[in-house]
Amino acid sequence: MTTPTLPPGEKPQQFLKSMRRLVLEMGHEARRFAVVLTISVIAVGMGLVAPLVMGHATDLLFSGFIGRQLPEGITNAQAVEALRGEGQNTFADMVASMNVVPGTGIDFPELSRVIFLILAIFVVASALSWLQAYLLNIVVQNTVYRLRKQVEAKFHRLPLRYFDKTPRGEVLSRVTNDVDNMQTVLGQTINQLVTSFLTLIGVLVLMLYLSPLLTLISIALIPVSLFAVSRIAKKAQPLFKQQWVQTGLLNAHIEETFSGHDLVRVYGHQRQVEEHFGKVNDELVKSSFGSQFLSGMITPIMGMVGNLNYVLLAVVGGIRITSGTLTLGDLQAFIQYSRQFSQPLTQIAAMANRMQSGIASAERVYELLDTEEFTPDEEIGGRHSPAYKMHVDGILGQVDFNDVVFRYDEDVPLIEGLSLQVSPGQTVAIVGPTGAGKTTLVNLILRFYEVNSGAITIDGVNIADVPRHLLRSRIGMVLQDTWLFEGTIWDNIAYGLPGATDEQIRTAASATFVDSFVQHLPDGYQTVLGADGGSVSAGQMQLITIARAFLAQPSILILDEATSSVDTRTELLLQDAMRALRTNRTSFIIAHRLSTIRDADVILVMESGAIVEQGSHEQLLAAGGVYAELHNAQFIGAPSA
Repeated sequence: MTTPTLPPGEKPQQFLKSMRRLVLEMGHEARRFAVVLTISVIAVGMGLVAPLVMGHATDLLFSGFIGRQLPEGITNAQAVEALRGEGQNTFADMVASMNVVPGTGIDFPELSRVIFLILAIFVVASALSWLQAYLLNIVVQNTVYRLRKQVEAKFHRLPLRYFDKTPRGEVLSRVTNDVDNMQTVLGQTINQLVTSFLTLIGVLVLMLYLSPLLTLISIALIPVSLFAVSRIAKKAQPLFKQQWVQTGLLNAHIEETFSGHDLVRVYGHQRQVEEHFGKVNDELVKSSFGSQFLSGMITPIMGMVGNLNYVLLAVVGGIRITSGTLTLGDLQAFIQYSRQFSQPLTQIAAMANRMQSGIASAERVYELLDTEEFTPDEEIGGRHSPAYKMHVDGILGQVDFNDVVFRYDEDVPLIEGLSLQVSPGQTVAIVGPTGAGKTTLVNLILRFYEVNSGAITIDGVNIADVPRHLLRSRIGMVLQDTWLFEGTIWDNIAYGLPGATDEQIRTAASATFVDSFVQHLPDGYQTVLGADGGSVSAGQMQLITIARAFLAQPSILILDEATSSVDTRTELLLQDAMRALRTNRTSFIIAHRLSTIRDADVILVMESGAIVEQGSHEQLLAAGGVYAELHNAQFIGAPSA
């Protein structure tokens, strides 16, 4: 098993770009989002009116209380004059600024109307907030749905080189953990961001209306808090990036370890696996703790600033009430607004860590979406194009390699100037030591990789000019490593030919001896298989994959150690099925067990990416070369030293 290396944590360079791309992605929901904004404006507006109405209720109570302390039958102005005459100038200033009727108590009918108005505002605002959250959830879910579709489509456009070099767990982490994190962050933050921003603007306007001086006090400390928050966010962002990188590495290690669990136990590597898991897990804990700790400091800092602001407002506001320049209700409303003013800032600051986490995940997803793809296929040409004729008439099976050069790495030669001609209907066996380029040869036919130079043609058509889906629809392949999806045996066979009839599926199963063991299963063809086969053996899994290829009836057949997991008796039975499968179609067989290829028309012996021998079984044995050595090593025994 490979051990993924730990990439260094670094501050993302595409933060704003990823944010912009995410916003543009949400642009598909522009109409619904416009409705959300409209509802938000109304809901926030009603919420902002409430403190003013509550302030009016407070003024009614306070005015009624003060009015009862004054003599009945005089006007407000007369009461103020009398108080000044008694030397109570401060009290007189307060009464002068209030709507007081001397000798009259609390106006309960007016107070009742105000209270009912406040309740109505709260009820309607709550209903609108619920509707806003509901519609916004639809926006987020649709956005993430489209993003998942883009990732899924991207996988089908990525070259095999990407999957060769990227741990599977890392890929899965970007598709699952990172996308899910984006969904969570968007769902939690957008609603709060919209509401907080609108509240911030509305509150600032109302605060200025009530008292410019108190407003100046409220906003004086904001630059200090914003500076502290920005410094913390700057230090936390790289840690959030590292957190999700470590999560991908941990998933890759877990996936790799569990898929090879038997080997880990057989070779006694449990301790090494646990130690490596511990190292990666420790790094994940460090980055997670650091990012959460730093971002968690934001809320206390903003809270401290808010409390300091509250003290200053209470002192200055009390002085202005006694001077008659501000009413008690206005001060109450202003303090509520100041809380509402600091609350959005606190919420935005608290959301900074979640936003950073979400954008870090978005960057990883966009890195995947921006990965270089294979060259897109051209559309099938007109009726006279070779690709169109191949599409309509099918493939005869003439395969030619013309001076093909291919390298996985530019500095490591593999296939250099290979030329080969295979006639329609021929069975070509490819043998040679591990790393000789056998599987690479057939992968090039399938265009899993593109040749560096030269050309591969089928029926005289360069496969580079044929759309991949069309090319591969004419080629069947059975690999050494069986692949079955979770489903019934019937569904796994039917995978080879969409729309196949029941008769076609049963014919394929019978021809490849699948039917013989399926009849002994309790649920027959409806037996449910997992990725590891479940209730069937490795050999039976291979038979199912062979039946799948048989059903597809391809023009060109590739068998890559297709019978390696089958016992000797079953292998002998399969030879007849293979012959029937290879009839009237060009076949390439990669084999280490030479007994399976004796009847091949041509046997190619490869070494270091080159064909060193070719001929029939008898011809190669008579030549006494590499093939003869391989044959003698298997059937006669290795030569003594």
